Amino acid sequence: MILLQFTARKLVSQVGNCFKRPPKLQMTQIETSRPSSDLAEFREIFAKAKHVTILTGAGASAESGVPTFRGKGGFWRKWQAQDLATPEAFARNPSRVWEFYHYRRELMLSKSPNAAHIAIAECEARLSKQGRKVVVVTQNIDELHKRAGSKAIYEIHGSLFKTRCTNCKHVAENYRSPICPALAGKGAPDPDTEDAKIPVEDLPRCEEFGCNGLLRPHVVWFGETLDSDILMEVNKELEICDLCLIVGTSSIVYPAALFAPQVAARGVPVAEFNTVVTDATTKFRFYFPGPCGTTLPPALARHESEVIF
Repeated sequence: MILLQFTARKLVSQVGNCFKRPPKLQMTQIETSRPSSDLAEFREIFAKAKHVTILTGAGASAESGVPTFRGKGGFWRKWQAQDLATPEAFARNPSRVWEFYHYRRELMLSKSPNAAHIAIAECEARLSKQGRKVVVVTQNIDELHKRAGSKAIYEIHGSLFKTRCTNCKHVAENYRSPICPALAGKGAPDPDTEDAKIPVEDLPRCEEFGCNGLLRPHVVWFGETLDSDILMEVNKELEICDLCLIVGTSSIVYPAALFAPQVAARGVPVAEFNTVVTDATTKFRFYFPGPCGTTLPPALARHESEVIF
């Protein structure tokens, strides 16, 4: 059972430098335990799986041209996401934070699902006709899985296209462009762009009868707790899946970083599709290097043993 009270996006501390280099024999043992990249072997397991859970991160959307706002160069103006995606930043300067999210919303409206999103959605639709289940658990807030056609999706960090009222707490879908008149043409990411300094009364407001409270993006910010109801449902999926895929995630953001190792610990095959090896890779049975838009479609294509409906 995973713990439900995790703080959003808590990074694991790096303790590797505290340990001495292991002796050569131990290194050899680690070498021989590397995960397999045998696609045929994976496909045989995939053909028999009844309940597939797919965990996706920023790498799954990178091929759609979605910026991650992580690491070197991950800036909007002169700020990184962790400078803006906090309750404190919103309380200090809601105009600036809304400019940032307006930019991201408008950017996402110009992007399309890539081959990885489509492969996952098509796999879900095909396997559902066979009485099999595919569930997506995503850290992404871009809704590209939904736009690709996936139905069973758990968005553990929320969505760019939902708002939550800071007054009445009402959550609503919102695909307006712009989200409010005052933000039209605002949000340019260039470092020399001045803040719009929009009056708070002109920022997105709640339309529930008699409320008119200030809206905020319905996303989980740094320092906030993930929705325990969603985590409970995710935990149920992890406990019953018989195959787990991890796609384009760094495995350093908690609690999502625990999901796949938790599944692997109970002996369920886990396959990682990623452009880089992560600290968790050696815990998994399979590792397929490369862009997930290239590696995932052949892995999830119809197996010859599948019955066509």
